Amino acid sequence: MIVPAKNSEIPEILSLTRACAQEMISRNIFQWNEHYPTATAFEQDIARDELFLLKENDSIIGAIVLSTLMDDEYLDIDWLTPSKNNLYIHRLAVHPDYQGQGNARKLMDYAYAFAKAQSAPSIRLDTFSQNKRNQKFYEARGYEKLGSIYFPKQSEHPFYCYERVL
Repeated sequence: MIVPAKNSEIPEILSLTRACAQEMISRNIFQWNEHYPTATAFEQDIARDELFLLKENDSIIGAIVLSTLMDDEYLDIDWLTPSKNNLYIHRLAVHPDYQGQGNARKLMDYAYAFAKAQSAPSIRLDTFSQNKRNQKFYEARGYEKLGSIYFPKQSEHPFYCYERVL
């Protein structure tokens, strides 16, 4: 079940993202840390009705942000479609205990249906250059790598921008 997030769920969402961060760090992927993601980011996502949760037996096992706002870091990317009404995916997370079971695919399928319903010309996202598993996941779903951006508070390594034309 995928549902909109509520502010009261932020502690459980942070627990989920911390578990994901620890799992990535154990695989030498330093993508998320004490600076990201934050409660403030999730509060803003909820205020804009952009944070959705994958639940199983009333427990949050995954999360995804579906936004129409383009971050300034994306301005220099040579996108495949005009920057108007695109959907941006941020903070995709599946609890490590539920990874490898198709849950990220469920969240991405939801994002695709959401984008189609909004008549978005494309879906855009970024993923960490050191996270080869995520890159393969997105590329297998038809996303094309277009360029690199940097988030200095997260890593000295770049993040790759991807787009899937709908």
